[in-house]
Amino acid sequence: MNEQEIFDKIAAILQDHFQLAEGQVTRELNFKKDLDADSIDIVEFVLELEDTFNAEIPDEDAEKIQTVGDAVAYIAAHQG
Repeated sequence: MNEQEIFDKIAAILQDHFQLAEGQVTRELNFKKDLDADSIDIVEFVLELEDTFNAEIPDEDAEKIQTVGDAVAYIAAHQG
């Protein structure tokens, strides 16, 4: 899966979870600053990433994922 496909799937998750319009999700979007996501939102998002991409994301790695771009890069680097 290439980075654009990963981005598209992540964007769909965020649009659904945070009621965002298409086009509002960019690689620079910060979960805490731009979406006002709390720790529960972040955990739910990481769990959705794990389910969607059939990946396991350790807590210490999840803490480093702060933007959509971080999430895309992490998934791209850790694809099975």
